[in-house]
Amino acid sequence: MHKILIVEDDMVIANAIKNHIATWNCEARCVEDFKEVMAEFAAFSPDLVLLDIGLPFFNGYHWCTQIRAVSKVPIIFISSASDNMNIVMAMNMGGDDFIAKPFDLTVLTAKVQAMLRRTYDFGTSSSVLEHRGAMLNTGDATLTYEGEKIDLTKNEFKILQLLLENKGQVVSRDDIMVKLWETDSFVDENTLTVNVARLRKKLEASGLSDFIKTKKGMGYLVE
Repeated sequence: MHKILIVEDDMVIANAIKNHIATWNCEARCVEDFKEVMAEFAAFSPDLVLLDIGLPFFNGYHWCTQIRAVSKVPIIFISSASDNMNIVMAMNMGGDDFIAKPFDLTVLTAKVQAMLRRTYDFGTSSSVLEHRGAMLNTGDATLTYEGEKIDLTKNEFKILQLLLENKGQVVSRDDIMVKLWETDSFVDENTLTVNVARLRKKLEASGLSDFIKTKKGMGYLVE
């Protein structure tokens, strides 16, 4: 079942879209906090985003740019600002299609389904893990924070992925080493300590201090 994130501040329109899409075997969610669109995007990990231009706090172009920094998920703009300048702007910002308001819900759903087929019939989707504004894309192994990409080694990515997948829980050093062995490289206690120290240093240099906590005698934790 594909997941659709609806970023639309008119809740009558948003809920109408949500209810109609649900009848076509898709899971839809409406953004509730328009200051935290990226947090909701990461938590839901949608397969497609429907994005209005005129939104509270930041417009749709801003959020399109933020999403594009961490994901290649299809984005369809839905807006009454359907003049040529806005359509061109939407495409240049990374949008994949533009549907002008008012629109027929059947036409909207058909466009959504067509976009999902083109995107996923021959490929796999990726997910984004988020914490404190940092976005880890598990599809291309990139970490982004405040629009800047943080270069990670394969081991650093694996460590961070495991910690974010278990956010709020302590992950033992043994479990992390088992995860790293999947990369066919032998990792002992000292190697793990060095990898975690380097990862912390990169995070701190990007403004993410105290991102990974140590639980003495237990392991590591992101909370």
